[in-house]
Amino acid sequence: MHLAKKKSPAPFRINLLFFIIFILFSVLVLRLGIVQIVHGENYKREIEKKEDVTVNNPVPRGVMLDRNLKTVVDNTPRKAITYTNEGAKPDEMLEVAANLAKLIYKKPGNIPVREKKDYWIMKNRELAEKKITKKERALQKADKLKDTEIYDLILSRITEEELNQLTEEDMEVLAIFRIMNKGYKFEPQIIKNEDVTAEEFAVVSEHLEVLPGVDTRSDWDRSYPFNSTLASVLGSVTSYDKGLPAEKIDYYLSRGYSRNDRVGKSYLEMQYEDVLRGQKEKIVNITDKAGNVLETQLVSKGEKGKALVLSIDMELQQGVEKFIEDQLWKAKAEPGTHLLDRAYVVLMDPRTGDVLTMAGKRIVKNPETGKPEMEDDALGTITTTYNAGSAVKGATVFTGFKTGAISPGKVFNDAGIRIKGTPQVKKSWTYLGDVNDISALEQSSNVYMFHTAIKIGGAHYAPGEPLDLSDDAFEIMRNSFASFGLGVKTGIDLPNEQHGFKGGSRLPGHLLDLSIGQYDTYSAMQLAQYVSTIANGGYRMQPHMVKEIREPGETPGELGPIVMDFTPKVLNTIDNKKNWLERIQTGFRRVMTSGTADNYFSDKTYSPAGKTGTAEAFYDGPLRKNYGKEPPLVMNLSLVAYAPAENPEIAMAVIVPWAYQGKETHKSNLVIGENVMDLYFALKNQRQQANNTAAPVQNP
Repeated sequence: MHLAKKKSPAPFRINLLFFIIFILFSVLVLRLGIVQIVHGENYKREIEKKEDVTVNNPVPRGVMLDRNLKTVVDNTPRKAITYTNEGAKPDEMLEVAANLAKLIYKKPGNIPVREKKDYWIMKNRELAEKKITKKERALQKADKLKDTEIYDLILSRITEEELNQLTEEDMEVLAIFRIMNKGYKFEPQIIKNEDVTAEEFAVVSEHLEVLPGVDTRSDWDRSYPFNSTLASVLGSVTSYDKGLPAEKIDYYLSRGYSRNDRVGKSYLEMQYEDVLRGQKEKIVNITDKAGNVLETQLVSKGEKGKALVLSIDMELQQGVEKFIEDQLWKAKAEPGTHLLDRAYVVLMDPRTGDVLTMAGKRIVKNPETGKPEMEDDALGTITTTYNAGSAVKGATVFTGFKTGAISPGKVFNDAGIRIKGTPQVKKSWTYLGDVNDISALEQSSNVYMFHTAIKIGGAHYAPGEPLDLSDDAFEIMRNSFASFGLGVKTGIDLPNEQHGFKGGSRLPGHLLDLSIGQYDTYSAMQLAQYVSTIANGGYRMQPHMVKEIREPGETPGELGPIVMDFTPKVLNTIDNKKNWLERIQTGFRRVMTSGTADNYFSDKTYSPAGKTGTAEAFYDGPLRKNYGKEPPLVMNLSLVAYAPAENPEIAMAVIVPWAYQGKETHKSNLVIGENVMDLYFALKNQRQQANNTAAPVQNP
């Protein structure tokens, strides 16, 4: 009996396997077909997707020149080592920083503790991981602790001992790394641009291929050919390390600045930031989806900042500063001058408002040696105000004319006046007899101004009786003074100008003090504007430091065409009858020829006119805290002047606060004023002679 053969199941299983493979392969083919045919174009575009990243490269800042085109602020080139992050990860940047630290010296400076801890974690990842417990890791996996919370726990558990294990080399690497890490992608960061040695620059340049993102290039720094002259007015620029000022960072970022851009942070540098900053070079880095740079395209060429041509005459400025310094040191040797520490001079063209000189000097104590030394305080001409004394009497006389309180030629007797409730007789420096408006200015009669103020206030004077002044007497006087520039901002193109202090009392005696410049306070710039208004016939000109803005030249030292020319601006004209200002001008001329300044100016060929001032004031300077509730009385000295009297081209204000106590020991206002005026006309004559004797240009 034969048994039937049992069939093997293998062929069936193989066929089934082949069938399944066929089905899967068919599905794969179908899927590939869908990908290529249906979605092919979309995926192709995604793969080829590019990103445009715009980068703005900084350019040199605009220069400043004086009115004679002498360079006042320039850019000095210097070597720089930079880093541009083109998509590197933190670990990769750290490696570059470590390699770079072997080639250059980077002073660590003050590095925040938090950044030291971040660096420690990057260097000690295994130790950092051990600071997290198993329970905390479990909570992290269960999404009950965020990654940031885990990181904060690690930070909190790094001990001071562990941080102290960071070596000097570590700190140098960290100093470089933190700069690399703070910028945006493709935005160059300056690693070092101060004291880069020729050796450092060369060795980094030779190793750029192993320092991805690092480059060597030229940078710039502000330089000052005239050293500290006018330094406080020129202003300053932020450092690269500090970049944009924190309080204005949103403002600058919205205007296309980068966080580490250097910007003007004070005075002219800040006031004309939009002009001086220039136009950055704009390039576009075209990258693939992975961030690799495929192409770089230049969008617009950079253009260095425009040049400011200042109204200042630097040769004149330096001479004036020297006179102030010499006289301050000399006056300090006199008795009663221990509070004297400063003096100011402003020279202005009364026809245009050009500020030719803005000079101030102050004696300060060197914090290291304890010895006195002189420092620039040109800003004090607009930021500090003082009682100016009789220099303002021209405005008082004019206010009398304008209100009808007095008329030209009006005579008062100079006898002192007594007001009920005022303990002292108010009088002039000496009895001057009968004086009119001109002789009152010439001899500086206080009493004439008192009678004028009383009539302006609508009161009648009787010896020993009270004065019944109108409620608006102070406003009438101050509004009239303001039309000359006294007690109001002059409008100069500099920030932080002060308008001065206005006394709050309404006592009649204080109105009389106001009339002789011993109540409200004024700056040297206000006094210059005031005397300019008298000199030019009643036009209050806006003073300005910038004369014109020009395009930068093609080569260093050259200037391009004028972009903007600042034309003279009249802020207001005073309501003037023809002979009113003429009377004041005549009085001012007599001050110089036969009055209170004749010993200094009567023999001058340039025909000066002006008014001296001495004001008794309470000391409010830096030593004020030493005197408790009763500050000492001091004398302020001032002088306003212009020349030539017939056709004025220069106006001057001098003020020497807290000049002396007790009896007069020096006349610094007149000494400085004489030297300054003499210098101005001497320089003018020298330049005219130089122009006249210059060799003529030969025609080819």
